[in-house]
Amino acid sequence: MQNNLVMFPSLKVAGNNSHATQTQRTKYHYVEQLFIELLATENLDEQLENVAEKAKAFEQTLSIAIRAAYENGCGEQEAHLFLQRILYRINRLNLFWYDDLRHYDNERSLYLLSCRQQIEAAWQAWELAQFDLPRLQKLHVKQALTERASLDVDPPLSADSRYLQEEMSEVGYRHLLAIASFDGLVEGSRMTNILGGAANEVQCTLVRVFLEEYGNGRLPRKHSTFFAQMLDEFGMNTEPEGYFDLVPWEVLACDNHNFLTTQRKRYFLRYSGALTYFEVAGPAAYRNYLAAAQRLGLSQAAMGYWELHIKEDERHGRWMLDDVALPLADKYPDDAWEIVLGYDQEKFMGDRAAKAVVRSIREVEQAAVSIR
Repeated sequence: MQNNLVMFPSLKVAGNNSHATQTQRTKYHYVEQLFIELLATENLDEQLENVAEKAKAFEQTLSIAIRAAYENGCGEQEAHLFLQRILYRINRLNLFWYDDLRHYDNERSLYLLSCRQQIEAAWQAWELAQFDLPRLQKLHVKQALTERASLDVDPPLSADSRYLQEEMSEVGYRHLLAIASFDGLVEGSRMTNILGGAANEVQCTLVRVFLEEYGNGRLPRKHSTFFAQMLDEFGMNTEPEGYFDLVPWEVLACDNHNFLTTQRKRYFLRYSGALTYFEVAGPAAYRNYLAAAQRLGLSQAAMGYWELHIKEDERHGRWMLDDVALPLADKYPDDAWEIVLGYDQEKFMGDRAAKAVVRSIREVEQAAVSIR
């Protein structure tokens, strides 16, 4: 790292031209590296005076990025990416990665907590502004959930779905696997945050879903093992986060939102609604990927994860609706609308992420054609 810690002290919101975007990306990348150094500082809270220049440079850029992402009309894409990467780097400390124990020295850092809260406060307000909360509060919750699930379990094919099924090349399929590995290799991990507590039918259903995701405790049957086999079939990196730099901010936002709703028990109803949508709608997405793999003539190992998920998530979707979401609506009648909010947010953010992934696949395919 260079000695000039404030190499970009005049970071401003850039325009939309490609040169400005590249300059902005370079600046955000530099400041992210400063943040990584802060993360690695032993006893960070006690050492803040000694890393004051780094912290100041990071905090200035953090404030600028928040304004650029959430206070402008369309939001600056590079600012979104920077903020979601920073937030993810903080959130991932809540999971154990079987790595150097010193990486967790700052797991409970108040400084990191303040950074997370600063991002989340602006980001969550921006996300919630996409929804008509008063309207959701007036819904007949059980009817709304049942109607939504009946539509989302088998939706009509979108243009992007047709593209994946009928046009995506093997280059695009590999890129899809690379991005999807970000979640696929640590499947269900964040769910552990909500499983503890009083025993009841809802809790036991959630545990059943979790256990199936984890192969009932057998590593060869764990879903992430099947995903690793797909990657291995192409000679790709099977380490978790191996393709972190390819992940669009829209996908990172889904993960960070999941961290938030699993870590804060006050959001338990929102999380339950979100997981209901995820399990109900999952098979439709996986059928797109399976159809693409079959069209490309790929091996069973290169597509097995999708087949497994189609089979199990169809069952999980029914469990989540009938044995989690609807019973929770009865148990919390005054707050039950939050289940619908969680469901709708997961759908909105998931659709946004899916569009970003397809856009990235198309870009990679176009680049591959141009260099032939």
